[in-house]
Amino acid sequence: MGICRNVKTEENKLQSKGGTRAALFVYVMAGINTMALISNGVSLVIYFNGYMNFSLTKSANTVTNFMGTAFLLSLFGAFLSDTYFSRFKTCVLFGIIKVLGFALLGVQAHFSQLRPFPCRDVPLSQNDRCESADAGQLAILYGGVYLIALGNSGVKAALPSLGADQFDEKDPKEAAKLSSYFNWLLFYNTIGAILGITVIVWISDNQGWDWSFGICSVAVGLSILLLTMGKQFYRCNVPKGSPLMRIPQVFVAAFRNRNLPLPQNKDDLHQIGSGEQPENGTEILQRTDQFKFLDRAAILRNNQEASTTSAHGPWSLCTISQVEETKIVVRMLPIILSTVFMNTCMAQFQTFTIQQSMTMNRKIQNFEIPGPSIPVIPQLFQLFLIPVYDRIFVPIARKFTGIPSGIRQLQRIGVGQVLSAVSMAVAAVVESHRKSVSIKHNMVDSASPLPMSVFWLGYQFVIAAMAQIFTIVGLMNFFYAESTSGLKSLCMAISWSSTAFGYFTSSVVVSVINKVSGGWLANNNLNRDKLDYFYWLLAGVSVLNFGFYLLCASWYKYKKPELKQEDHITDENDKGITDV
Repeated sequence: MGICRNVKTEENKLQSKGGTRAALFVYVMAGINTMALISNGVSLVIYFNGYMNFSLTKSANTVTNFMGTAFLLSLFGAFLSDTYFSRFKTCVLFGIIKVLGFALLGVQAHFSQLRPFPCRDVPLSQNDRCESADAGQLAILYGGVYLIALGNSGVKAALPSLGADQFDEKDPKEAAKLSSYFNWLLFYNTIGAILGITVIVWISDNQGWDWSFGICSVAVGLSILLLTMGKQFYRCNVPKGSPLMRIPQVFVAAFRNRNLPLPQNKDDLHQIGSGEQPENGTEILQRTDQFKFLDRAAILRNNQEASTTSAHGPWSLCTISQVEETKIVVRMLPIILSTVFMNTCMAQFQTFTIQQSMTMNRKIQNFEIPGPSIPVIPQLFQLFLIPVYDRIFVPIARKFTGIPSGIRQLQRIGVGQVLSAVSMAVAAVVESHRKSVSIKHNMVDSASPLPMSVFWLGYQFVIAAMAQIFTIVGLMNFFYAESTSGLKSLCMAISWSSTAFGYFTSSVVVSVINKVSGGWLANNNLNRDKLDYFYWLLAGVSVLNFGFYLLCASWYKYKKPELKQEDHITDENDKGITDV
Protein backbone atom coordinates (compact mmCIF):
# COMPACT_ATOMS: atom_id res chain seq x y z
CA MET A 1 0.00 0.00 0.00
CA GLY A 2 1.56 3.36 -1.04
CA ILE A 3 1.99 6.35 1.19
CA CYS A 4 0.19 8.74 -1.14
CA ARG A 5 -3.45 8.20 -2.14
CA ASN A 6 -5.60 9.67 -4.88
CA VAL A 7 -7.62 12.55 -3.45
CA LYS A 8 -10.57 12.03 -5.77
CA THR A 9 -11.09 8.34 -5.01
CA GLU A 10 -10.79 8.55 -1.23
CA GLU A 11 -12.46 11.84 -0.30
CA ASN A 12 -13.85 10.45 2.94
CA LYS A 13 -10.41 9.58 4.25
CA LEU A 14 -8.82 12.80 3.09
CA GLN A 15 -11.23 15.09 4.90
CA SER A 16 -8.96 14.79 7.93
CA LYS A 17 -5.82 15.20 5.84
CA GLY A 18 -4.07 18.28 4.52
CA GLY A 19 -4.44 21.81 5.80
CA THR A 20 -2.05 23.91 7.86
CA ARG A 21 -1.17 21.00 10.16
CA ALA A 22 0.25 19.00 7.26
CA ALA A 23 1.97 22.08 5.80
CA LEU A 24 3.90 22.63 9.04
CA PHE A 25 6.12 19.63 8.29
CA VAL A 26 6.83 21.12 4.87
CA TYR A 27 7.67 24.49 6.42
CA VAL A 28 10.23 22.91 8.75
CA MET A 29 11.98 20.92 6.03
CA ALA A 30 11.98 23.95 3.73
CA GLY A 31 13.54 26.12 6.43
CA ILE A 32 16.27 23.60 7.26
CA ASN A 33 17.15 22.98 3.62
CA THR A 34 17.31 26.71 2.98
CA MET A 35 19.58 27.10 6.01
CA ALA A 36 21.99 24.53 4.60
CA LEU A 37 21.92 25.84 1.02
CA ILE A 38 22.06 29.59 1.67
CA SER A 39 24.76 29.36 4.34
CA ASN A 40 26.99 27.76 1.73
CA GLY A 41 25.73 29.90 -1.12
CA VAL A 42 26.98 33.04 0.64
CA SER A 43 30.18 31.60 2.14
CA LEU A 44 31.53 29.07 -0.35
CA VAL A 45 33.09 31.96 -2.28
CA ILE A 46 35.39 32.44 0.73
CA TYR A 47 36.07 28.71 1.05
CA PHE A 48 36.96 28.47 -2.64
CA ASN A 49 39.17 31.55 -2.51
CA GLY A 50 40.84 31.12 0.88
CA TYR A 51 41.03 27.33 1.28
CA MET A 52 40.92 25.90 -2.26
CA ASN A 53 43.01 28.80 -3.65
CA PHE A 54 40.64 29.81 -6.44
CA SER A 55 40.91 33.37 -7.81
CA LEU A 56 38.17 35.85 -6.86
CA THR A 57 36.54 35.61 -10.29
CA LYS A 58 36.77 31.82 -10.40
CA SER A 59 35.38 31.62 -6.86
CA ALA A 60 32.40 33.80 -7.81
CA ASN A 61 31.74 31.86 -11.02
CA THR A 62 32.04 28.50 -9.25
CA VAL A 63 29.46 29.56 -6.67
CA THR A 64 27.02 30.87 -9.28
CA ASN A 65 27.49 27.69 -11.36
CA PHE A 66 26.80 25.59 -8.27
CA MET A 67 23.69 27.57 -7.33
CA GLY A 68 22.49 27.59 -10.92
CA THR A 69 22.87 23.83 -11.19
CA ALA A 70 21.07 23.35 -7.87
CA PHE A 71 18.00 25.09 -9.28
CA LEU A 72 18.21 23.99 -12.93
CA LEU A 73 18.33 20.29 -12.02
CA SER A 74 14.94 20.78 -10.35
CA LEU A 75 13.52 20.03 -13.82
CA PHE A 76 14.95 16.52 -13.45
CA GLY A 77 13.53 16.20 -9.94
CA ALA A 78 10.13 17.38 -11.20
CA PHE A 79 10.18 14.79 -13.98
CA LEU A 80 10.75 11.99 -11.46
CA SER A 81 8.14 13.42 -9.08
CA ASP A 82 5.37 13.70 -11.68
CA THR A 83 6.23 10.46 -13.51
CA TYR A 84 7.59 7.81 -11.15
CA PHE A 85 7.59 8.99 -7.53
CA SER A 86 5.20 10.99 -5.44
CA ARG A 87 6.32 14.42 -4.26
CA PHE A 88 6.83 13.01 -0.79
CA LYS A 89 9.14 10.23 -1.97
CA THR A 90 11.05 12.65 -4.19
CA CYS A 91 11.76 14.90 -1.18
CA VAL A 92 13.05 11.97 0.86
CA LEU A 93 15.23 10.50 -1.90
CA PHE A 94 16.86 13.75 -2.96
CA GLY A 95 17.21 14.86 0.64
CA ILE A 96 19.40 11.81 1.28
CA ILE A 97 21.57 12.73 -1.71
CA LYS A 98 22.01 16.20 -0.25
CA VAL A 99 23.10 14.71 3.08
CA LEU A 100 25.82 12.70 1.31
CA GLY A 101 27.10 15.82 -0.49
CA PHE A 102 27.56 17.79 2.73
CA ALA A 103 29.21 14.78 4.36
CA LEU A 104 31.74 14.53 1.51
CA LEU A 105 32.65 18.22 1.80
CA GLY A 106 32.95 17.83 5.56
CA VAL A 107 35.46 15.00 5.16
CA GLN A 108 37.56 17.08 2.74
CA ALA A 109 37.50 20.10 5.02
CA HIS A 110 38.55 17.98 8.02
CA PHE A 111 41.58 16.29 6.43
CA SER A 112 44.16 18.82 5.27
CA GLN A 113 45.77 16.35 2.84
CA LEU A 114 42.57 16.49 0.78
CA ARG A 115 43.04 20.26 0.24
CA PRO A 116 45.88 22.47 -1.03
CA PHE A 117 47.80 24.54 1.50
CA PRO A 118 45.53 27.56 2.10
CA CYS A 119 46.95 30.95 1.20
CA ARG A 120 44.13 33.09 2.61
CA ASP A 121 46.61 35.04 4.77
CA VAL A 122 49.09 35.69 1.97
CA PRO A 123 49.31 39.42 0.95
CA LEU A 124 47.21 40.35 -2.07
CA SER A 125 50.33 41.20 -4.09
CA GLN A 126 51.59 37.61 -3.70
CA ASN A 127 48.41 35.70 -4.50
CA ASP A 128 49.95 34.41 -7.73
CA ARG A 129 52.28 32.21 -5.64
CA CYS A 130 49.41 30.18 -4.16
CA GLU A 131 49.38 26.45 -4.85
CA SER A 132 46.45 25.24 -6.94
CA ALA A 133 44.30 22.25 -6.00
CA ASP A 134 45.23 19.05 -7.82
CA ALA A 135 42.85 16.87 -9.84
CA GLY A 136 42.00 14.55 -6.95
CA GLN A 137 41.23 17.41 -4.59
CA LEU A 138 39.05 19.08 -7.20
CA ALA A 139 37.22 15.79 -7.83
CA ILE A 140 36.27 15.54 -4.15
CA LEU A 141 35.29 19.20 -4.03
CA TYR A 142 33.10 19.14 -7.13
CA GLY A 143 31.68 15.74 -6.19
CA GLY A 144 30.42 17.07 -2.87
CA VAL A 145 29.24 20.39 -4.29
CA TYR A 146 27.22 18.84 -7.11
CA LEU A 147 25.75 16.09 -4.93
CA ILE A 148 24.35 18.95 -2.88
CA ALA A 149 23.09 20.59 -6.07
CA LEU A 150 21.43 17.35 -7.22
CA GLY A 151 19.83 16.74 -3.84
CA ASN A 152 18.59 20.31 -3.62
CA SER A 153 17.03 20.05 -7.09
CA GLY A 154 14.55 17.35 -6.15
CA VAL A 155 13.62 18.99 -2.88
CA LYS A 156 13.09 22.38 -4.54
CA ALA A 157 10.91 20.83 -7.26
CA ALA A 158 8.68 18.67 -5.06
CA LEU A 159 8.56 20.24 -1.58
CA PRO A 160 6.68 23.50 -2.37
CA SER A 161 4.12 21.56 -4.41
CA LEU A 162 3.74 18.96 -1.64
CA GLY A 163 2.81 21.75 0.76
CA ALA A 164 0.47 23.41 -1.74
CA ASP A 165 -1.28 20.08 -2.32
CA GLN A 166 -2.56 20.32 1.25
CA PHE A 167 -4.95 23.10 0.17
CA ASP A 168 -7.75 22.69 -2.38
CA GLU A 169 -7.51 25.64 -4.79
CA LYS A 170 -11.12 25.01 -5.92
CA ASP A 171 -12.45 25.55 -2.41
CA PRO A 172 -12.86 29.32 -1.74
CA LYS A 173 -11.71 29.03 1.88
CA GLU A 174 -8.74 26.83 1.09
CA ALA A 175 -7.84 28.97 -1.95
CA ALA A 176 -7.16 31.89 0.40
CA LYS A 177 -5.07 29.60 2.60
CA LEU A 178 -3.16 28.43 -0.47
CA SER A 179 -2.16 32.00 -1.29
CA SER A 180 -1.13 32.49 2.33
CA TYR A 181 0.83 29.22 2.23
CA PHE A 182 3.35 30.59 -0.27
CA ASN A 183 3.89 33.69 1.87
CA TRP A 184 4.56 31.58 4.96
CA LEU A 185 6.76 29.20 2.99
CA LEU A 186 8.99 32.20 2.23
CA PHE A 187 8.76 33.18 5.91
CA TYR A 188 10.14 29.83 7.07
CA ASN A 189 12.72 29.90 4.30
CA THR A 190 13.76 33.31 5.63
CA ILE A 191 14.15 31.91 9.15
CA GLY A 192 16.33 29.15 7.73
CA ALA A 193 18.36 31.68 5.75
CA ILE A 194 18.93 33.79 8.88
CA LEU A 195 20.14 30.76 10.84
CA GLY A 196 22.35 29.78 7.92
CA ILE A 197 24.05 33.12 7.38
CA THR A 198 24.53 33.74 11.10
CA VAL A 199 24.95 30.52 13.07
CA ILE A 200 26.32 28.24 10.32
CA VAL A 201 28.54 30.95 8.84
CA TRP A 202 29.87 31.81 12.32
CA ILE A 203 30.67 28.14 12.89
CA SER A 204 32.57 27.90 9.59
CA ASP A 205 34.46 31.10 10.38
CA ASN A 206 35.34 30.24 13.98
CA GLN A 207 35.09 26.46 14.45
CA GLY A 208 36.03 25.26 10.99
CA TRP A 209 34.44 24.33 7.71
CA ASP A 210 34.32 20.66 8.68
CA TRP A 211 31.98 21.57 11.53
CA SER A 212 29.67 23.68 9.35
CA PHE A 213 29.46 21.05 6.59
CA GLY A 214 28.86 18.34 9.18
CA ILE A 215 26.09 20.27 10.91
CA CYS A 216 24.38 20.91 7.57
CA SER A 217 24.52 17.20 6.79
CA VAL A 218 22.95 16.25 10.13
CA ALA A 219 20.33 19.01 9.93
CA VAL A 220 19.13 17.97 6.47
CA GLY A 221 18.97 14.37 7.68
CA LEU A 222 16.78 15.42 10.61
CA SER A 223 14.51 17.39 8.27
CA ILE A 224 13.91 14.20 6.26
CA LEU A 225 12.98 12.39 9.45
CA LEU A 226 10.55 15.16 10.41
CA LEU A 227 8.92 15.08 6.98
CA THR A 228 8.31 11.32 7.23
CA MET A 229 6.72 11.81 10.67
CA GLY A 230 3.93 13.80 9.03
CA LYS A 231 3.15 11.37 6.20
CA GLN A 232 -0.16 10.30 7.79
CA PHE A 233 -1.47 13.87 7.41
CA TYR A 234 -0.55 14.47 3.77
CA ARG A 235 -2.70 14.69 0.70
CA CYS A 236 -0.27 13.45 -1.92
CA ASN A 237 -0.25 13.17 -5.68
CA VAL A 238 -0.22 9.87 -7.54
CA PRO A 239 2.13 9.95 -10.58
CA LYS A 240 0.14 9.39 -13.78
CA GLY A 241 2.65 9.74 -16.59
CA SER A 242 5.27 12.17 -17.75
CA PRO A 243 4.16 15.71 -18.63
CA LEU A 244 7.37 15.90 -20.64
CA MET A 245 5.84 13.25 -22.91
CA ARG A 246 2.38 14.83 -23.23
CA ILE A 247 3.77 18.15 -24.42
CA PRO A 248 5.77 16.85 -27.41
CA GLN A 249 2.78 14.64 -28.34
CA VAL A 250 0.78 17.83 -28.98
CA PHE A 251 3.49 19.31 -31.21
CA VAL A 252 3.90 16.08 -33.18
CA ALA A 253 0.13 15.61 -33.63
CA ALA A 254 -0.28 19.24 -34.69
CA PHE A 255 2.49 18.84 -37.26
CA ARG A 256 0.97 15.63 -38.61
CA ASN A 257 -2.39 17.35 -39.01
CA ARG A 258 -0.91 20.54 -40.45
CA ASN A 259 -2.75 20.08 -43.78
CA LEU A 260 -6.14 19.48 -42.18
CA PRO A 261 -8.51 22.46 -41.90
CA LEU A 262 -9.58 23.57 -38.45
CA PRO A 263 -13.30 22.95 -37.91
CA GLN A 264 -15.52 26.04 -37.77
CA ASN A 265 -17.27 24.67 -34.68
CA LYS A 266 -14.92 24.47 -31.71
CA ASP A 267 -17.00 21.62 -30.30
CA ASP A 268 -15.86 19.42 -33.18
CA LEU A 269 -12.36 19.30 -31.73
CA HIS A 270 -11.53 16.26 -29.62
CA GLN A 271 -12.25 16.78 -25.93
CA ILE A 272 -12.71 14.66 -22.85
CA GLY A 273 -16.28 13.42 -22.89
CA SER A 274 -18.92 14.36 -20.36
CA GLY A 275 -18.57 12.24 -17.24
CA GLU A 276 -15.15 10.92 -18.29
CA GLN A 277 -12.18 11.22 -15.98
CA PRO A 278 -9.19 13.04 -17.51
CA GLU A 279 -6.07 10.95 -17.91
CA ASN A 280 -2.54 11.68 -16.73
CA GLY A 281 -3.59 14.41 -14.33
CA THR A 282 -4.89 16.67 -17.12
CA GLU A 283 -7.69 19.00 -16.08
CA ILE A 284 -10.60 19.79 -18.41
CA LEU A 285 -9.66 23.16 -19.88
CA GLN A 286 -11.48 25.55 -22.20
CA ARG A 287 -10.00 26.28 -25.60
CA THR A 288 -8.14 29.60 -26.03
CA ASP A 289 -7.39 31.50 -29.23
CA GLN A 290 -3.61 31.70 -28.76
CA PHE A 291 -1.35 29.28 -30.69
CA LYS A 292 -4.17 28.09 -32.95
CA PHE A 293 -1.72 25.89 -34.83
CA LEU A 294 -1.59 23.56 -31.83
CA ASP A 295 -5.38 23.09 -32.03
CA ARG A 296 -4.73 20.87 -35.06
CA ALA A 297 -3.56 18.19 -32.65
CA ALA A 298 -7.22 17.81 -31.59
CA ILE A 299 -8.72 17.50 -35.07
CA LEU A 300 -10.86 14.38 -35.45
CA ARG A 301 -10.17 12.72 -38.80
CA ASN A 302 -12.97 11.48 -41.04
CA ASN A 303 -14.05 7.84 -41.05
CA GLN A 304 -11.71 6.78 -43.85
CA GLU A 305 -8.67 8.42 -42.24
CA ALA A 306 -9.66 7.15 -38.81
CA SER A 307 -9.46 3.56 -40.03
CA THR A 308 -5.67 3.69 -39.99
CA THR A 309 -3.98 2.24 -36.94
CA SER A 310 -2.21 5.46 -35.95
CA ALA A 311 -5.10 7.88 -36.47
CA HIS A 312 -6.18 7.81 -32.83
CA GLY A 313 -2.79 7.25 -31.26
CA PRO A 314 -1.44 9.73 -28.67
CA TRP A 315 0.99 11.09 -31.27
CA SER A 316 -1.81 11.76 -33.76
CA LEU A 317 -4.78 12.88 -31.70
CA CYS A 318 -4.86 14.83 -28.42
CA THR A 319 -7.67 16.33 -26.42
CA ILE A 320 -8.24 20.08 -26.28
CA SER A 321 -7.33 19.92 -22.58
CA GLN A 322 -3.96 18.38 -23.43
CA VAL A 323 -3.46 21.04 -26.09
CA GLU A 324 -4.31 23.79 -23.62
CA GLU A 325 -1.96 22.23 -21.07
CA THR A 326 0.82 22.58 -23.65
CA LYS A 327 -0.21 26.15 -24.41
CA ILE A 328 0.10 26.97 -20.71
CA VAL A 329 3.73 25.86 -20.70
CA VAL A 330 4.46 27.77 -23.92
CA ARG A 331 2.85 30.93 -22.50
CA MET A 332 4.96 30.63 -19.34
CA LEU A 333 8.27 30.64 -21.20
CA PRO A 334 8.39 34.39 -21.95
CA ILE A 335 7.55 35.13 -18.30
CA ILE A 336 10.47 32.95 -17.24
CA LEU A 337 12.83 34.57 -19.73
CA SER A 338 11.86 38.04 -18.53
CA THR A 339 12.76 37.17 -14.92
CA VAL A 340 16.14 35.56 -15.64
CA PHE A 341 18.10 38.81 -15.67
CA MET A 342 16.60 39.89 -12.36
CA ASN A 343 18.01 36.71 -10.83
CA THR A 344 21.35 37.52 -12.46
CA CYS A 345 21.35 40.73 -10.45
CA MET A 346 20.36 38.94 -7.26
CA ALA A 347 23.26 36.51 -7.72
CA GLN A 348 25.72 39.37 -7.22
CA PHE A 349 24.63 39.66 -3.59
CA GLN A 350 26.00 36.17 -2.92
CA THR A 351 29.35 36.76 -4.62
CA PHE A 352 30.82 40.21 -5.17
CA THR A 353 28.87 41.87 -2.35
CA ILE A 354 30.22 39.28 0.09
CA GLN A 355 33.73 39.98 -1.18
CA GLN A 356 33.07 43.69 -0.70
CA SER A 357 32.17 43.05 2.93
CA MET A 358 35.52 41.33 3.51
CA THR A 359 37.30 44.63 2.70
CA MET A 360 35.20 46.70 5.14
CA ASN A 361 35.00 47.24 8.89
CA ARG A 362 32.78 44.44 10.21
CA LYS A 363 33.17 45.12 13.94
CA ILE A 364 30.45 45.99 16.42
CA GLN A 365 32.49 46.96 19.48
CA ASN A 366 34.54 43.79 20.13
CA PHE A 367 32.49 41.46 17.94
CA GLU A 368 33.43 41.01 14.27
CA ILE A 369 30.62 40.03 11.94
CA PRO A 370 31.60 37.29 9.48
CA GLY A 371 31.45 38.71 5.96
CA PRO A 372 29.01 36.09 4.65
CA SER A 373 26.60 36.94 7.50
CA ILE A 374 25.94 40.43 6.13
CA PRO A 375 22.85 39.25 4.17
CA VAL A 376 21.13 38.80 7.55
CA ILE A 377 20.12 42.46 7.18
CA PRO A 378 17.62 41.88 4.34
CA GLN A 379 16.55 38.57 5.85
CA LEU A 380 15.54 40.28 9.09
CA PHE A 381 13.67 42.85 7.04
CA GLN A 382 11.87 40.05 5.17
CA LEU A 383 11.01 38.37 8.46
CA PHE A 384 9.15 41.50 9.51
CA LEU A 385 7.59 42.38 6.15
CA ILE A 386 6.14 38.98 5.19
CA PRO A 387 3.59 38.79 8.08
CA VAL A 388 2.66 42.43 7.44
CA TYR A 389 2.07 41.66 3.77
CA ASP A 390 0.11 38.46 4.47
CA ARG A 391 -1.99 39.62 7.44
CA ILE A 392 -2.60 43.27 6.58
CA PHE A 393 -2.04 44.06 2.90
CA VAL A 394 -3.54 40.89 1.35
CA PRO A 395 -6.88 40.95 3.30
CA ILE A 396 -7.37 44.63 2.48
CA ALA A 397 -6.50 44.17 -1.19
CA ARG A 398 -8.71 41.06 -1.38
CA LYS A 399 -11.77 43.11 -0.40
CA PHE A 400 -11.24 45.40 -3.39
CA THR A 401 -10.10 42.89 -6.01
CA GLY A 402 -11.85 39.66 -4.98
CA ILE A 403 -8.59 37.84 -5.73
CA PRO A 404 -7.45 35.34 -3.02
CA SER A 405 -3.84 36.59 -3.24
CA GLY A 406 -4.85 40.26 -3.00
CA ILE A 407 -3.17 41.33 -6.24
CA ARG A 408 -2.40 39.37 -9.38
CA GLN A 409 0.79 37.35 -9.37
CA LEU A 410 2.12 39.10 -12.48
CA GLN A 411 1.69 42.49 -10.83
CA ARG A 412 3.61 41.27 -7.80
CA ILE A 413 6.45 40.00 -9.98
CA GLY A 414 6.56 43.35 -11.81
CA VAL A 415 7.08 45.26 -8.57
CA GLY A 416 9.98 42.95 -7.79
CA GLN A 417 11.52 43.70 -11.18
CA VAL A 418 11.51 47.45 -10.49
CA LEU A 419 13.03 47.01 -7.03
CA SER A 420 15.77 44.81 -8.49
CA ALA A 421 16.87 47.60 -10.84
CA VAL A 422 16.87 50.09 -7.97
CA SER A 423 19.01 47.77 -5.80
CA MET A 424 21.66 47.57 -8.54
CA ALA A 425 21.83 51.36 -8.82
CA VAL A 426 22.20 51.70 -5.05
CA ALA A 427 24.91 49.01 -5.07
CA ALA A 428 26.85 51.01 -7.68
CA VAL A 429 26.71 54.17 -5.55
CA VAL A 430 27.88 52.33 -2.42
CA GLU A 431 30.76 50.65 -4.28
CA SER A 432 31.92 53.99 -5.69
CA HIS A 433 32.04 55.36 -2.16
CA ARG A 434 33.91 52.27 -0.89
CA LYS A 435 36.60 52.67 -3.53
CA SER A 436 36.97 56.37 -2.77
CA VAL A 437 37.61 55.47 0.87
CA SER A 438 40.37 53.04 -0.13
CA ILE A 439 42.04 55.73 -2.26
CA LYS A 440 41.64 58.45 0.37
CA HIS A 441 43.35 56.33 3.06
CA ASN A 442 46.00 54.92 0.70
CA MET A 443 44.73 51.35 1.24
CA VAL A 444 44.17 50.26 -2.36
CA ASP A 445 46.60 47.34 -2.05
CA SER A 446 46.14 46.71 1.66
CA ALA A 447 44.56 43.54 3.05
CA SER A 448 43.42 45.43 6.16
CA PRO A 449 39.75 46.43 6.50
CA LEU A 450 38.83 49.88 5.25
CA PRO A 451 37.62 52.50 7.76
CA MET A 452 34.10 52.13 6.38
CA SER A 453 31.29 50.27 8.11
CA VAL A 454 30.00 47.16 6.42
CA PHE A 455 26.47 48.38 7.15
CA TRP A 456 26.77 50.63 4.10
CA LEU A 457 25.87 47.48 2.18
CA GLY A 458 22.59 47.36 4.07
CA TYR A 459 20.93 49.82 1.69
CA GLN A 460 21.23 47.58 -1.35
CA PHE A 461 20.43 44.48 0.68
CA VAL A 462 17.16 45.88 2.02
CA ILE A 463 15.92 46.87 -1.43
CA ALA A 464 16.98 43.48 -2.82
CA ALA A 465 15.04 41.79 -0.01
CA MET A 466 11.90 43.68 -0.96
CA ALA A 467 12.40 42.60 -4.56
CA GLN A 468 12.61 38.96 -3.53
CA ILE A 469 9.51 39.14 -1.34
CA PHE A 470 7.47 40.28 -4.32
CA THR A 471 9.11 38.15 -6.98
CA ILE A 472 9.82 34.75 -5.40
CA VAL A 473 6.37 34.28 -3.87
CA GLY A 474 4.74 35.74 -6.96
CA LEU A 475 6.51 33.26 -9.22
CA MET A 476 5.74 30.23 -7.02
CA ASN A 477 2.08 31.19 -6.68
CA PHE A 478 1.79 31.98 -10.40
CA PHE A 479 3.28 28.71 -11.64
CA TYR A 480 1.39 26.54 -9.16
CA ALA A 481 -1.95 28.25 -9.85
CA GLU A 482 -1.54 28.24 -13.63
CA SER A 483 -0.36 24.64 -13.97
CA THR A 484 -2.66 21.63 -14.23
CA SER A 485 -2.63 18.93 -11.56
CA GLY A 486 -0.24 16.79 -13.62
CA LEU A 487 2.19 19.66 -14.12
CA LYS A 488 2.54 21.07 -10.58
CA SER A 489 6.08 19.85 -9.90
CA LEU A 490 7.27 20.58 -13.43
CA CYS A 491 5.95 24.13 -13.41
CA MET A 492 7.40 24.73 -9.96
CA ALA A 493 10.72 23.54 -11.36
CA ILE A 494 10.29 25.91 -14.30
CA SER A 495 9.97 28.78 -11.83
CA TRP A 496 13.23 27.71 -10.17
CA SER A 497 14.87 27.46 -13.59
CA SER A 498 14.61 31.25 -13.77
CA THR A 499 16.86 31.39 -10.71
CA ALA A 500 19.16 28.79 -12.26
CA PHE A 501 19.61 30.64 -15.53
CA GLY A 502 20.12 33.83 -13.53
CA TYR A 503 23.12 32.28 -11.80
CA PHE A 504 24.50 30.84 -15.05
CA THR A 505 23.98 34.15 -16.82
CA SER A 506 25.87 35.83 -13.99
CA SER A 507 28.93 33.71 -14.73
CA VAL A 508 28.67 34.48 -18.45
CA VAL A 509 28.11 38.20 -17.85
CA VAL A 510 31.16 38.43 -15.57
CA SER A 511 33.36 36.66 -18.12
CA VAL A 512 32.05 38.68 -21.09
CA ILE A 513 32.32 42.02 -19.27
CA ASN A 514 35.90 41.21 -18.29
CA LYS A 515 36.84 40.62 -21.93
CA VAL A 516 34.88 43.46 -23.50
CA SER A 517 35.83 46.07 -20.89
CA GLY A 518 39.50 45.12 -20.76
CA GLY A 519 39.28 43.70 -17.26
CA TRP A 520 36.78 45.53 -15.03
CA LEU A 521 36.77 42.55 -12.65
CA ALA A 522 40.11 40.90 -13.43
CA ASN A 523 42.51 42.41 -10.88
CA ASN A 524 41.72 39.97 -8.04
CA ASN A 525 41.57 43.13 -5.91
CA LEU A 526 38.22 44.90 -5.57
CA ASN A 527 39.94 48.17 -4.72
CA ARG A 528 41.40 48.22 -8.23
CA ASP A 529 38.47 46.60 -10.04
CA LYS A 530 35.59 48.59 -11.49
CA LEU A 531 32.76 46.78 -9.75
CA ASP A 532 30.75 50.02 -9.59
CA TYR A 533 30.73 50.20 -13.40
CA PHE A 534 29.53 46.59 -13.49
CA TYR A 535 26.64 47.40 -11.12
CA TRP A 536 25.62 50.43 -13.19
CA LEU A 537 25.54 48.25 -16.28
CA LEU A 538 23.28 45.73 -14.53
CA ALA A 539 20.96 48.53 -13.38
CA GLY A 540 20.61 49.85 -16.93
CA VAL A 541 19.92 46.44 -18.45
CA SER A 542 17.39 45.76 -15.64
CA VAL A 543 15.34 48.76 -16.78
CA LEU A 544 15.26 47.41 -20.34
CA ASN A 545 14.39 43.97 -19.00
CA PHE A 546 11.43 45.40 -17.10
CA GLY A 547 10.07 46.80 -20.35
CA PHE A 548 10.33 43.33 -21.88
CA TYR A 549 8.54 41.87 -18.85
CA LEU A 550 5.64 44.33 -19.24
CA LEU A 551 5.14 43.16 -22.82
CA CYS A 552 5.22 39.49 -21.77
CA ALA A 553 2.85 39.97 -18.83
CA SER A 554 0.37 42.00 -20.88
CA TRP A 555 0.34 39.29 -23.57
CA TYR A 556 -0.17 36.41 -21.12
CA LYS A 557 -3.64 34.82 -20.88
CA TYR A 558 -4.56 32.96 -17.70
CA LYS A 559 -5.83 29.39 -17.98
CA LYS A 560 -9.60 28.83 -18.08
CA PRO A 561 -10.70 25.60 -16.42
CA GLU A 562 -14.23 24.40 -17.02
CA LEU A 563 -15.94 25.31 -13.73
CA LYS A 564 -19.39 24.74 -12.41
CA GLN A 565 -21.50 27.84 -11.83
CA GLU A 566 -21.06 27.68 -8.07
CA ASP A 567 -17.32 27.41 -8.48
CA HIS A 568 -17.10 30.48 -10.68
CA ILE A 569 -14.14 32.68 -9.95
CA THR A 570 -13.97 36.38 -10.78
CA ASP A 571 -12.72 37.22 -14.24
CA GLU A 572 -10.17 39.55 -12.68
CA ASN A 573 -7.65 36.72 -13.02
CA ASP A 574 -8.10 36.74 -16.80
CA LYS A 575 -6.33 40.06 -17.06
CA GLY A 576 -2.62 40.59 -17.39
CA ILE A 577 -0.50 43.34 -15.86
CA THR A 578 -2.07 46.04 -17.99
CA ASP A 579 -3.96 47.49 -15.01
CA VAL A 580 -0.80 48.01 -12.93
